[in-house]
Amino acid sequence: MIIILAGGKSRRMGREKPVLRIAGREMILWIYQQALMADETLVALSKNTPKTRELCLREGIPFVETSGKGYVRDIQILLEEFGPFISVSADLPFIKASDIALMEREFKRRRASLTGILPLSAVPKDLNPLVYNGYAIVGLNAVAEEGEEFVELSNPLLALNVNTPGELELANRIALLLGKQEPRK
Repeated sequence: MIIILAGGKSRRMGREKPVLRIAGREMILWIYQQALMADETLVALSKNTPKTRELCLREGIPFVETSGKGYVRDIQILLEEFGPFISVSADLPFIKASDIALMEREFKRRRASLTGILPLSAVPKDLNPLVYNGYAIVGLNAVAEEGEEFVELSNPLLALNVNTPGELELANRIALLLGKQEPRK
């Protein structure tokens, strides 16, 4: 199971991130589309994300509500309710189904919590990712009760977590370069 984590307070952005538009479409819809191609997917919401809840209801996207009292507490609640799962941050607009599928394969093989990483050499220069031991930490993980291992990924755009207005602007520029368009209904 894949759970898109969309219940945060969006402090750095100053507004609810999952519903911000990239290439004319809410960011969470880009992520949900890719996650759904990989496996069964639901969205984890909280009282912090009422607009995302409205969007999920309107689009028929399954969701679960968490406490919204912080990342660690919400992960614990989700682990208790669903067992081990793949987590995807709701601010990774350029995630691909293949990224998620790779994490799922590694999770089945290793049976431990996994953190997605990128070599710093793969990170575009305009980005300032969270760095640990010479790697960029990305918002794609496998959550289990034991272990903590790393999975090296190759999609350099996973280093772009849209946390600030400047990163949102950058994501829109990248989407334009990639030719991303809102799918026709």
